[in-house]
Amino acid sequence: MKDKNIGFIGLGNVGSKLANSLLISGYNLFIHDLEKKKGRKLLKNGATWKKEIKSLSEDCSVIITCLPSPKAVLEVIVGNHGLVQYIDKKHLWIEMSTTDENEMKKLAKIIELKGAEVLESPVTGGAHKSETGNIAIFAAGKRKSFARAFPILSEIGYEILYCGKIGNASTLKIATNYLASIHLLSLGEALMVCKKYGLDLKTAYQGIKISSGNSFVHETESKVILSGSYDVKFTMDLVCKDLSLFNQLTKKYNIPSKISPLLLKIFNEGKKKFGDREWSTKIVKLLEDECNTDLRSKGFPLELKDDEPRKKGIEIKF
Repeated sequence: MKDKNIGFIGLGNVGSKLANSLLISGYNLFIHDLEKKKGRKLLKNGATWKKEIKSLSEDCSVIITCLPSPKAVLEVIVGNHGLVQYIDKKHLWIEMSTTDENEMKKLAKIIELKGAEVLESPVTGGAHKSETGNIAIFAAGKRKSFARAFPILSEIGYEILYCGKIGNASTLKIATNYLASIHLLSLGEALMVCKKYGLDLKTAYQGIKISSGNSFVHETESKVILSGSYDVKFTMDLVCKDLSLFNQLTKKYNIPSKISPLLLKIFNEGKKKFGDREWSTKIVKLLEDECNTDLRSKGFPLELKDDEPRKKGIEIKF
């Protein structure tokens, strides 16, 4: 391994799982988060805690961030005691958050002026796949930086798509999250029609799965809607953040979107009613409450599990 020591900043629902994949793969892992308790499992598995970003950067040649918002990314990179103060030509910064493409471009320039390399690499495909190393990754930046990062990314995810210049991966990730949010809301309405008509919801689930109306969201998130747990390991505030970023892009390019403002309005209603940190899938409960009808069916899991074996990542080429 060329880059044996890896620093990982941000140990949330997804970040902690991505970091654990690096431990499993034999990397020396140095971790940092505002809450040390989030790193307990990683520390037990052999990671080293770093209280300060300065110390982490001194021990690592690659630093990965996986943070909940553009604001958090800014704070870690250019805030007080931020990474920019300590990074140099030996470093590669891999940004795995879902963030604003404009901010990503600005931060990349700042880091590159310090002589370091930058790669944006947001992940997609569900938190359950991050646990098994089978999540997908969109990567953007210089091709040489992608080549350097690939051995690391291939331990974190399976399908890895190189997207070109900085900003491309963030934009693509925001677009795909927008689509996933549409699928989620429409599934709630489709299942409610089936329930009100009198269709067995297990039959409805299977019917949608084999139909032209199927989607990744249906095959995963519908399960935890039907079980009643709504546990998708992704929260309302994150969906609202992503939809806001998508709306910004539609305005930037003068796209007269009719769906995205409505989508954001509905998710903001859900966030207000259920709370920032409630699972995003619970947005369907808005409809359940309005209809005074729940969408429950026996035999569906309370949590999503990835049954596929862990696989070494591959670059998607076309």
